[in-house]
Amino acid sequence: MTLIGKAKQVLGELDKLDQKVYAAVATSPTPSLDTALRRLSDVANYSRVSGGVAIGLAAAGGSRGRKAAFRGMASVAVTSAVLNAFVKPVAHRARPDRDGAAVPEARHVRMPKSHSFPSGHSASAFAFAVGVGNVLPWSIPPLTLLAAAVAYSRIHTGVHYPGDVVIGSLSGVIIGEATNTFLDRLSQS
Repeated sequence: MTLIGKAKQVLGELDKLDQKVYAAVATSPTPSLDTALRRLSDVANYSRVSGGVAIGLAAAGGSRGRKAAFRGMASVAVTSAVLNAFVKPVAHRARPDRDGAAVPEARHVRMPKSHSFPSGHSASAFAFAVGVGNVLPWSIPPLTLLAAAVAYSRIHTGVHYPGDVVIGSLSGVIIGEATNTFLDRLSQS
């Protein structure tokens, strides 16, 4: 088997695994979590959760809080721009069939019209955690937990496959780190 053939086989198996995990989440009864995760997923639209945290940091955190808020939102902006302009248009992954997977109606949020891969919500949430954590290291655990909750909420509500969320989260970390490295170098010159 050629390297390309092997790569296609592995990608096919990963896609099947992704769909099976998605289906397992969809059919797991979690009525006590459904409303909270649906609301979190909705409020995370347009990075409103990150924006709210940034406003709080800027208002109450002094100069370091303002710097952390700027770094977090700059990381979100760059991550969103890169994924929406360059990655999603090339990836072309369709959204999951939420109805076919029997995702309960109580979990539903508006199904985005953009491509599914990678998850922009996940990427932005993790990019924000990286940006803020670059300035305020104590914020890394709570912001990472919040980012993970946002990321999982996208699977739970049926709008993303787990693989979309994993790659989105990793993309957010990588692009957030790159953004902060660039800003560090810019401030030193």
